[in-house]
Amino acid sequence: MQEAGGTTNDVNRRENIMGLDDKIGNTADKLGGKGKEAAGDATGDDSLKAEGKGDQAKGDLKQAGEKVKDAFKKN
Repeated sequence: MQEAGGTTNDVNRRENIMGLDDKIGNTADKLGGKGKEAAGDATGDDSLKAEGKGDQAKGDLKQAGEKVKDAFKKN
């Protein structure tokens, strides 16, 4: 089957690559958040520690969204 911009396989491949990029970015958010939290804990900077926890939560939420998208793609 031909779709605008390429075959169905080409479109699926691009979606998988974009999904992988999103997952890597989400993991980076979580790791960066853990680093900020650790730095805030080590220096006694409560706002940095809270920002780190927020970044981790944001990464977790984005990952949950990716899992939902993946579940719909399989069906």
